[in-house]
Amino acid sequence: MRLKNIPGAKEAVQESGYVVQEPQALRGRWRESFGMEAPLYIEVGMGKGRFIMEMAQKNPAICFVGIEMYDSVLLRAIQKKQELEETGVPLSNLKFIRVDARLLPEIFAENEVDRIYLNFSDPWPKARHDKRRLTSRVFLQRYSQILKPEGRVEFKTDNRTLFDFSLEEAEAAGWTILQKTFDLHHDPEMCRDNIMTEYEEKFSSEGNPICKMIIRR
Repeated sequence: MRLKNIPGAKEAVQESGYVVQEPQALRGRWRESFGMEAPLYIEVGMGKGRFIMEMAQKNPAICFVGIEMYDSVLLRAIQKKQELEETGVPLSNLKFIRVDARLLPEIFAENEVDRIYLNFSDPWPKARHDKRRLTSRVFLQRYSQILKPEGRVEFKTDNRTLFDFSLEEAEAAGWTILQKTFDLHHDPEMCRDNIMTEYEEKFSSEGNPICKMIIRR
């Protein structure tokens, strides 16, 4: 995936008060850090943050953590959150962290997370890279380590090959597929209260059907 490098992005991320600089220190204490006993939802690979910021606005009684590993992308989310704060929307129930998703079990304790969102993740199309896909059984095992027993993963993509792979991996790993659709925007039940990401808006406007699955351990 080619990303435009923004000069100074790394420094801006390190200096931002919206970004938890030492997330491992909050392992097992994330709710405490938000100052409320509430469900904890995370988005892995949040991109520019449109989805999770809208979720946080609509659900003030839920704690949200947006996870992104690229400085230049995370910087855009920081800027958006800053703009919202300047218009009187502080989003105190949302924090960002810059980290590789492989480290999730080091950042969140067992049974600490209620829900994980994966939106338009990198498909890593080459077969030799399948373990890098965020819906591979390798990552599903990592999610198992931090999700509550009733916790779930929600995944959206326009990439049908990746979606088929994800369904197969979930079943092979022993997860339960609660819901699935190959055309989200024409599925009234699953599309109810749907919040679109930047990619989702772009791909759907081009006529690409959006796939979604909801799975549980």
